[in-house]
Amino acid sequence: MTFSEDVRAAFRRGETDAVVRMSETEIERARAAGDPAGEVEARYSLARVAIRSGDLAGGEARAREALEVAVRSGDRGLEERPRHVLAAVARMSGQLLRARDLYRESIALNEALDRPATVNSETHNLAFCELRLGNVEEARRLFAESRERVFGNGWADFVPYVCLADAALAVAEDDHARAARMIGVADAAFAALGQVPDPDDAADLATARDAATAALGAATFDEEYAAGRRLDPRAAFADRR
Repeated sequence: MTFSEDVRAAFRRGETDAVVRMSETEIERARAAGDPAGEVEARYSLARVAIRSGDLAGGEARAREALEVAVRSGDRGLEERPRHVLAAVARMSGQLLRARDLYRESIALNEALDRPATVNSETHNLAFCELRLGNVEEARRLFAESRERVFGNGWADFVPYVCLADAALAVAEDDHARAARMIGVADAAFAALGQVPDPDDAADLATARDAATAALGAATFDEEYAAGRRLDPRAAFADRR
């Protein structure tokens, strides 16, 4: 496996200390070898670790460092991950209009780079901005678009995220029983992959969990949640249009 594959897999498993060690070592190697791609990936990984720990300012600083290296390299493809992190920081800090603009710019960049899977993930993130801005119908449309791409292309790693998205949408629609079930589906899907959600998505999942528990009560939430954990993700969306 490459450094990028190794460090991203470790991050998805929640192995924060390993990500930091690997990234710091890679920065030294990449700078000595004149390898901007390796340095950008390592700095991007440190940004994600900072965000996961709740240090949004640190995450933004690491992402800007990565972006500076990418811009100097002249390779626009290297700008994509740092720009994604900057959008995520804006979203998590409540700067939703700025985050929306940054995600739209990221989608345009990834379309130019012919990276359909990343276009899809940024569409998912854009949908969350629209949801938080109160644009529920637009969020519903974007989430459905993302879900169709995920199931249609067999992007298994993204299946938990479309389940998480539907939980958040259900809360906005005051369908808290569905939210509880979809949280169960999402948790089971993450567990099946041996992964944990990205920091911004983890925050959205926690918000949906708190809202559904408050609305339903702990006992009813647990019942619906348990039912969701037994559902296949595709089956959970069988009646959705």
